[in-house]
Amino acid sequence: VQLQASGGGAVQAGGSLRLSCAASGRTFSSYVMGWFRQAPGKEREFVAAITWRGGNTYYAKYVKGRCTISRDNAENTVYLQMNSLKPEDTAVYYCAVAPETFVYSGYDVDAVDYWGKGTQVTVSS
Repeated sequence: VQLQASGGGAVQAGGSLRLSCAASGRTFSSYVMGWFRQAPGKEREFVAAITWRGGNTYYAKYVKGRCTISRDNAENTVYLQMNSLKPEDTAVYYCAVAPETFVYSGYDVDAVDYWGKGTQVTVSS
């Protein structure tokens, strides 16, 4: 499985970014794709996820209302639209693939099967 993330960058507070993650190497129909982030000196934390079947979405409380996760099944690609960005959103963002049971695990980082390389998001005040 390969996960290719893109779309990170540097923006000012209040700005927007759209992250993309293209997946290949297997079928993902019974999986969840999502995003985690890791700021310097902090643990990796869940951001958002979407199920391939049904498109059910899940968000961390600190991004809910500001971020929208979506998918393009035909392209095996997941997007994370991030609006009203804050300096505390600064982190490396990682694309992840996990079995559907992930959503019942409390979005446990250890439940992720596959990780992509991170993409840096920097928000300045």
